[in-house]
Amino acid sequence: MPISKSEARQLLERLIFADDPPDEWVQDVWGMSPTLGDTAAKLLEVFGDLVEICSEDELEMMLQSYYQDQLGQS
Repeated sequence: MPISKSEARQLLERLIFADDPPDEWVQDVWGMSPTLGDTAAKLLEVFGDLVEICSEDELEMMLQSYYQDQLGQS
């Protein structure tokens, strides 16, 4: 049974943003550069949209791929 979209989102956020909440990451980037902060905010919005339109199976396959890559680099 595939993982739920909310679980997939949490795992992807942890993979991408580590321990920082995504909104906090955007604010940190914004603090360094408003132009990059605007881009970071758009990126976060697109990330959320992609999670919503992908099926649970697609999200699970994506997560497996990213975590395998990460384990291979460790």
